[in-house]
Amino acid sequence: MIEAVGVRKNYKGGTAGAGLNGFDLEVRAGTVTGLLGPNGAGKTTAVRILSTLLEMDSGTAAIAGYDVRRQGAEVRRRIGLVGQYAAVDEVLTGRQNLVMFGRLNHLGHAVAVKKADELLERFSLTAAAGQAVTKYSGGMRRRLDLAASLLVAPAVLFVDEPTTGLDPAGRIEVWNAVRQLVDGGTTVLLTTQYLEEADQLANRISMLKDGKVVAEGTPDELKTQLGSDWLDLVLADPAEVQRVVELAGPLADGEIRVTDVRVSVPVKDRTRALVTIANSLHEAKIEPEDITLRRPTLDEVFLQLTGPEVAA
Repeated sequence: MIEAVGVRKNYKGGTAGAGLNGFDLEVRAGTVTGLLGPNGAGKTTAVRILSTLLEMDSGTAAIAGYDVRRQGAEVRRRIGLVGQYAAVDEVLTGRQNLVMFGRLNHLGHAVAVKKADELLERFSLTAAAGQAVTKYSGGMRRRLDLAASLLVAPAVLFVDEPTTGLDPAGRIEVWNAVRQLVDGGTTVLLTTQYLEEADQLANRISMLKDGKVVAEGTPDELKTQLGSDWLDLVLADPAEVQRVVELAGPLADGEIRVTDVRVSVPVKDRTRALVTIANSLHEAKIEPEDITLRRPTLDEVFLQLTGPEVAA
């Protein structure tokens, strides 16, 4: 549904590595692909090129079989774009906003009203349809924005950081709305600064660094790439942290991380590591508050592959 091969875009006077430097991407129909990367990795550039808002320097890209460079009009008929901030009129009601967007997309008035009511119901906004958007919560505004993007039923939807600035309840509302889109057959390319969001929503994830994809796969496949499981120990006494690090050292399959009274140890043989550290702590008369074994998080995969920058 979305395909990019060897896409390059460099900005005159830009910093080294900015833009895209051989960007490849394949997104299957009816799925969500998360596009992650640190600041300046090229996520926004990629979305702007794929949505025909920016010309690439070289490479090829296609949406639903239509060439982004040569068939831009056909591409635009098949895509929707939801920006980082809700693009709705706060003075109008929810229904009036959707009818207005429908009319701007050349729908007849009756058709626009019918589509608006269908989408309000689909995104659980019917009860608030007659209220001015100024009275909507952040999550409701984002759901209305998503609804507006579907008035012409795009095959592909680009969603740029949909939950920025929302509280946890608002984020869950938007996540449910995105899941509804995919259930309805829409293909979604999602950029997000929240790794948890990609883990929740994406069927596949592409991680960018310096304008190219450095890793891709399902969230589970990416976590498996790290190889090690993690043994987390939470201590009651901060004075015991250094001693626990020393005891865990021989078991570590990489760098041990310490956060306050939490010691996180990457381990290869999870069962042997758990038994060994439990025995060592008992002999050292150290009673931890908690010991857990877990798989790597997407955050840890991201940090290993892209460095310590924050995703954006």
